[in-house]
Amino acid sequence: MRSRIPVAAAAVIACTLAGFALSGCSSTVSMEAAADADDPLCADVTVRLPGEIDGQIRRWTDAQATGAWGDPAAVLVTCGVSAPGPTEEKCITIGGVDWIVDESAAPRFLVTTYGRTPAVQVFYDNEIVSGNDVLDRLSTSVSQLPVDGQCTSTETLLPAP
Repeated sequence: MRSRIPVAAAAVIACTLAGFALSGCSSTVSMEAAADADDPLCADVTVRLPGEIDGQIRRWTDAQATGAWGDPAAVLVTCGVSAPGPTEEKCITIGGVDWIVDESAAPRFLVTTYGRTPAVQVFYDNEIVSGNDVLDRLSTSVSQLPVDGQCTSTETLLPAP
């Protein structure tokens, strides 16, 4: 499977790798809204996003139904992405939410809710934050979305780095 890392995540990676301190990477996080970001259910998710995840403070974003934490951003959330169909990719359950895990860019991971519409996508850097902590903190917000399916085979935790 090819990598599906969003454009905003690539920019965050570039800022992280370039080591920019306060210039260009520390103000508002530039992101792209998903196709269904205007779904009222995404607003329910967004207003419940936590102020802190694994020691990373929430930052402003410039796109609807998104969230970012850390400076440089170590966690990016986008609500309103296309819900994934049946897959054989790794599926984990954390906080009562099923997540499909794309490990193709490890230690940076892209995870997408499974069985919830609209879907939520989370990009995180496992060298900065714990994936388990990230998904656990986000599960309260994401669990507001109605369940319309579930993974048939899941793990309960991501492997430790």
